[in-house]
This record gives sequence, C-alpha cells and structure tokens, in this order.
Amino acid sequence: MSFSEQFDVLIVGAGHAGCEAAAASARMGLRTALFTLNMDLIAQMSCNPAIGGVAKGHLVREVDALGGIMGEVADACGIQFRLLNTSRGPAVWSPRAQCDKALYRVEMRKKLESIPNLFIKQAEVIDLVIEGQGSGAKGSEDSVVDRVENTLGPWPSALGPATPRITGVLLRDGRTIQAHAVIVTTGTFLNGLIHCGEQQYTAGRSGEPASVLLGESLKKLGLRECRLKTGTPPRLDGRTIDWSKFEEQPGDSDPTPFSFRSLQTLSETCHPERSEGSASPAVAQSSWTPPLRQISCHIALTTPETLALIKANVHRSPMYTGQIEGIGPRYCPSIEDKVVRFPDKTSHQFFLEPEGLSTHEVYINGMSTSLPMEVQTQIVHSIPGLENAEMLRPGYAIEYDAIDPTELDRTLRVKKFTGLYLAGQINGTSGYEEAACQGLMAGINAALFAKSEKAASSTQQAVEDPTGPLLTADCSLLTSFTLDRTEAYTGILIDDLISKGTDEPYRMFTSRAEFRLHLRIDNADQRLTSHGRRLGLIDDRAWAAFEAKQSRLTALQSLLESTRLSEDDINILNRNFEAQANTAVILSEARSAESKDPDTSNSNSTVKNLSTKVAPLSSIPHPLSPALTRSDLFAQLLKRPSITIEQLLPALLPRLEANAIFSPWLLALGPRPSALPAWVRNELKTVETQIKFAGYLAQQQKSMARLRADEARPIPATFDYATCSGLSREMVEKLTRVRPSTLGQASRIAGVTPAAVSLIQCFLEIQKRQRNAA
Repeated sequence: MSFSEQFDVLIVGAGHAGCEAAAASARMGLRTALFTLNMDLIAQMSCNPAIGGVAKGHLVREVDALGGIMGEVADACGIQFRLLNTSRGPAVWSPRAQCDKALYRVEMRKKLESIPNLFIKQAEVIDLVIEGQGSGAKGSEDSVVDRVENTLGPWPSALGPATPRITGVLLRDGRTIQAHAVIVTTGTFLNGLIHCGEQQYTAGRSGEPASVLLGESLKKLGLRECRLKTGTPPRLDGRTIDWSKFEEQPGDSDPTPFSFRSLQTLSETCHPERSEGSASPAVAQSSWTPPLRQISCHIALTTPETLALIKANVHRSPMYTGQIEGIGPRYCPSIEDKVVRFPDKTSHQFFLEPEGLSTHEVYINGMSTSLPMEVQTQIVHSIPGLENAEMLRPGYAIEYDAIDPTELDRTLRVKKFTGLYLAGQINGTSGYEEAACQGLMAGINAALFAKSEKAASSTQQAVEDPTGPLLTADCSLLTSFTLDRTEAYTGILIDDLISKGTDEPYRMFTSRAEFRLHLRIDNADQRLTSHGRRLGLIDDRAWAAFEAKQSRLTALQSLLESTRLSEDDINILNRNFEAQANTAVILSEARSAESKDPDTSNSNSTVKNLSTKVAPLSSIPHPLSPALTRSDLFAQLLKRPSITIEQLLPALLPRLEANAIFSPWLLALGPRPSALPAWVRNELKTVETQIKFAGYLAQQQKSMARLRADEARPIPATFDYATCSGLSREMVEKLTRVRPSTLGQASRIAGVTPAAVSLIQCFLEIQKRQRNAA
C-alpha cells in the first residue's frame, strides 16, 4: 500500500488523553501526528471547566511528575485554586483548580505547537490500516485472525494468539497515513448520541459531529464493546443571577499549584553562588502567584419546589423512559437520578462556577440532567437567586461506544493487535484527569514501541540516532513502561481497568488505593520523576529543581532525627505552645459568642480579627503545652499526634540558617517570618509525614513487597486455564478472557479466589519442572 504521509506515532483525537499522548511521544523524539476534527477545540473542557479534585488531583500531580503537561496548563489558566481535605490526613489532600475554559484550549494548543516533532492535523480518521489488508473498512468481513492468516499464513502457535499489526489510518478525504503505532483517544465521539428529553441526535459533543465511520470500523476488529453514558448540566448567564442569595466560596489565599515546575522560580534563588557576578542579587518570591485574576464560586441548595418539579417530570427523562441504554457514572449522577435514588433527602447541594474571566457563562456543578429543556428552565427558576436566570445552554446526556478495557495489556496496547493503543473514555473511564494519565502512558509506550521498531529495522540508525532507543540498566532495549499499584494512582487505574473491566464510567477515588499513605500528592515527584527523566520527558532545569528539593528534604529529616532539644529550644517551644493555647481559648470564646449573636456579620469579623493573632509560623492551635525534656529528639517530638512541623519551626530556624541547602525556604520566609508560604509548608509536611507515620509506612512497604513478589510471577500468554482441574467454569472463562500477565493481576479479577490463584501457581511450577526435566 502506498501512504500519503509517514509518521512514527499517530494519535486520533485531541482531548485530554490525546494531548498528553502526543506531547509524550514527540518529546521522546518520535515524529508524531495528532488528528482532530477541529483544531480550535483541542483539549475542550466538555463538562466542568475544572482540573483536579479528590484523587483526581493525585493523577494530575503524577502526570506532571512524569513530565506531562496538564498540570502546567491548569496552573496557567486557573482562576480559583483550592487544596481539598486539609482538615484530614495528608494521604487525601488533593489540589483542585477552576479554569478559564476558553483559555485552557488556547494554552494547551500553544504548548503542543511549541514541541518539536509534533504536527497537529485537522482531519477525520475513519479506519485503521491492518498490515497486508489495507484498511479494515475495505477488507473482507472475515475475522481479524482469518484475514491475517489468509494473507500471511498460519500464525506460529509458540507466539501465542495471532496479533495482526496496525500500520496506519485512513482519512475521510482518502489519504492513508502510515505509522509504527496508533493511539485512539476518541472520548465520547464513537457513535455518540445526545439525549435532551424526548429529543435525540448524533453528536460527539453538543454542536460537534459524532465519529460514526470510525466507530463502525472499530467494531469490525472483533473487540468486546460496551455502551456508556455521561451528562452535563445547564449553563447560565451570570449577569442574570442574584449572587447575594448564595454562599460565597473563595479559593485559597496562598494557592498550591499542580505542577512541580510552577515552583521552580521560587526555589532557584536558593544558591548564593548563582548570584555571583550578577548586577543585583536574586530576589526570592515568597509564594506562588497564579497568573490570572482569582474568582469565587458560590454554593446553593435545591428547594422543595425543585424536587417536586423533578419528581413530576422524571418520567420524561431518557434515563427512565428506556431511551438511554448506556450505563451512567454512579458517582456523578444526574439531578433526577439523585432525587429517585435518595427520596428522603429534602435538598441537594450544587455549585455555581464561572467558566472564565472573559465570559458571563456559569456552570451549575451538581445539576447534570437530560430532562426536557422547558423542565430544566423551571428547575433553574425554582431556586432563590436564579428566578430570572437565563439559560445559555441546556444540559444533556450522551451515549457513546467504549471498548472493554480487559482487551488491553498493562501498556494500554490492544492485546489482539500490534501497534494499537487506546486511552481515555474509550477505555470506560470518566474525567479529564483519568484520560490524561492514560494518554501519557499510552504515548510513552507507543513511542517506546516505535523506537524499538525503528531500531530493529536499522541497527546502524539506532546507534547513530541521538533520540534512539532507551536502554535499561543492563543495556537491553526498553520496549515498554508500566506502573504498578505500589507506585502510583495511575498504576491502580490501569490495573483496575485491565483486570476487572468496568460496566460504568470509571472514576478514581483515594479509597481504591491500598497504599494511599505512600501515594500522596506531595511525593509524586519523588515516586515518578526519575522515570520521567529516564524517558526523556524531564528537562535539565526541572531535574535540577527536583534534585535540589530532594536534598532539602533529606537534610531536614536528618536534622530532625539527629538533633536533641536544648534548654533554649524548650523555652522557645513552650512560649509558642502557650501563645497558641491562649489564642485557641480566645477563638473558642469568639465562636461561642458568634453562635449566640444574631448579627453574624459582626461576629464573623470578630473571629477573623482574632485569627490574625495566632503566633508566627503556627497554623494549628495547640491547647496544652506538651512536656518537653532535653533528651528528646526533634523527630521524637514530631511523632506525637498533636505536634506539627510548623510548631517546631521557631526552634529549628537557627539550625536552618546554618545550612545553605535551606536557603530557598529562608529566602521565602524573609527576615521577619510572620506566615509560612504554602509551597514551603508543603515541603515541610512531606518530611513530617515521613517521620510521623514511619511505622505505618514501614508496614505498607512490607505489603508492597508482597504485592511486587506476586507481580514478579508471570503467567505465559499461552497458559491453558482449562487444564487446571479445580477451577470453576466461571473462573476459567474470566481468566481466559482477561489473560492476566501475572499472578498478582489474576488475584484481582472479580470472582477469582486466593485458592484459585494458588492452584494456578502450582500448575505453573509443575510445567516449569517438566520443561527443566526435558
């Protein structure tokens, strides 16, 4: 077949998964093409214009730590930043940012266009090209294996199941584009069908065409499919909202960015030697400042009239008429679904979130619906403050095709094909963040596969090419990159998908992580940045900042674990604890008066004024002064549940000043520290967590070692589960369908018992002995 153009890696779809896949592949040195139906809608935020949230913020941090771009773009476009769950333990802290929707697209496109080797193309992909067969659309209607065997002859049984090769894509305009690897990231566009009341029409998003031809072509590949559903709420004109009727929800005054690279400038003023010879010394910026003006969101509740309207019209919702066949997200239900599932609730909370600084459009978070448009208008007007609100866009539900993710291996490659990868909502997930981490992993693995293909075709080229194949520690060719459940939420997401599949849009939660105390947002770089550096996704400047940060943390932990309290330390800390205790009493009395004072505005002002009197560098009041002795190590003191690193900092400052490695923190604090910048606090908290939870972390390390041992026991692709006497027919069917690559993965398949895993292990040992004897 003749090809119009040739690339190393092709990505179909420029949503959040496609953007990460394209950026990773191109930055790894591969000639990469990103195909989209509309170049003006790259990285479109189809639903809520926000990035992060509980567990989702963990995924964004991991994408950033590996060298992805979502975190940097979110930091550039954020109009409200909040660090969630700070009243709970550090394992569940999660960053979230409300973004400027239109600017996010612009910034993402600008980021992609700045990457060498990456070419963005506006065209519709309608089919995949299979080696020896041309496009699937023009091939025979036989099965994939039959088509390959008819062309190439019988597939050697020793290589396992036949894996035909994808060599490119066919465009609607007739061009055929060649590539070593193809990544499909089509989101909700595959045979997308929108529902709004009784109306339904094909679309990928409202106002955009569905990808019907590609959807039908993928069905011919013989992959198991499912039909899923998601939805979006109405949008309102903010000028017609009475904002005084709603509770204001401001962002953090000292925000925490997503990207570790956003903090580079703050920490690079650290070393005095860098200022030598400069006309003026480096000046440290104490806190990270978002580039855009920050706004507030607002909190509201439904009324009894709202619920009555929904109940009276729920029979017109496509979810309950049978019009929608797909399964919706359990953890992001429509407003009508909430009313039906929770009939005892008298109200439901929602949020009014502006979509940008240059628009009046407001997103109603928590009111996703597919009720008829006139009913949506009545529901909106039933809420005080929205009586006169103009609805700019109605909410709707959308059904789309997805592929059963058990068809994939750990690299997100389709097991039945060579060179074909899937990422994002096509794998049954929901959310921008879940899509982005998959896109990054698919992009990395497609690039590694393409490098290995190029190396195999030309050994001399592989030797001379500076962007040539990556080598492992033993100098063997690195052909894939995976993360397991002990390393990242990304590893958990992929493992859940390929092991268990999903019958509803998959959403990440911290509760899905067995080792969530280890998988925190603050140590994502510690866990993953070395991988990103090895893959070529972390540049020299980012790597230097990472190494400097790790040196600071190591030095502080060593200081805490080797330094005992002096008499001066005890005096400083006792004064600090006493000041905190006094402040806590005053605040408690003020809040008590507030609860009795009908004039809440005056009482709120009183509490706010008193809150500013908390001792410097102390963020958590301590009601009682703890007993301190000169024999105590700072680390021993920090292990006490009621003591935090902020409380110890006044006594530690002289020691920090004696070591130049802590210069970034000291410069940020300034000569008279009165507050602790968020980025400094977060770095200190990393060390505090390591010390305070050392026992729990040690237990998790043992559990992680056992899990890794299971993951190190491979199951051959040709293993016949039917020969394992003792396995039920159901387990044989599930194991044969999923084809787990390790015993660990087999143990996580629903319905496969520990006894069954032990039985498989015994059979594997028997086969190994038989091979050795032969």
